[in-house]
Amino acid sequence: MPGNIGLPEIIIVLVLVLIIFGPKRLPELGRSLGNGIREFRGSVTGDHDDKAKPASLDKGDSPKAPADASVGSEPEHKANEQ
Repeated sequence: MPGNIGLPEIIIVLVLVLIIFGPKRLPELGRSLGNGIREFRGSVTGDHDDKAKPASLDKGDSPKAPADASVGSEPEHKANEQ
């Protein structure tokens, strides 16, 4: 009876996954599983997302502006006077 899965079995599986992969990798595994399910569902229903985000933004990184060296530091001539 493979369809008869209860709460104790689910807890055992979750504990084993936590022991095997560790707490640091679980969010990454969940994210990749969700993306896989989303892609599978899109391919089955025929919905294709042609306007995909760049790969660098998928990881939560935001585009960074160029750093200005003068922000937050003293000018060199004032630092040399002291």
